[in-house]
Amino acid sequence: MAPFLQRLHRLLWRLEGAVLVTILTATIGFAVTQVLLRNFLHAGLAWGDPLVRILVLWLGMVGAMIASRRHEHIHIDVFARRLPPRGREIVHRLTDLFTAAVCLIVAWHAGELVRMEFADGYPAFAAVPVWLTEAIIPFGFTVMGLRYGLSALRGRPPAEPVA
Repeated sequence: MAPFLQRLHRLLWRLEGAVLVTILTATIGFAVTQVLLRNFLHAGLAWGDPLVRILVLWLGMVGAMIASRRHEHIHIDVFARRLPPRGREIVHRLTDLFTAAVCLIVAWHAGELVRMEFADGYPAFAAVPVWLTEAIIPFGFTVMGLRYGLSALRGRPPAEPVA
């Protein structure tokens, strides 16, 4: 891989990790704040619970994207383990191709959902529109679909970039 592409690859992986850590920190922070406000001040942020639910969605999607980069998703490989190496490679490529197709189909339909929510213009909380909170779904599934598609073509997941 060209040095520029290696640096870009490393930067994108670090960015993914930073986004995950930021979302996790925010989720914990807002959840703890809500609990403390309710228990000690008998109050809370009106938008706190919806925000935490949305952050959990984002946390799950970013986590799934990170898991997909090295094939760390849950999978059943009882059949593939019993095959010779060439057969195992073929099964993995077909599985990756199928996974990519499913991810891209889900991304398409999630994109349609986001488009409809954009047209409706309803807020999720405060002044944040619902479509913006759901935009991670088509984005995440597109990233995963492209990763699995590339893996089906290349036959193996990309190596973790060197720090």
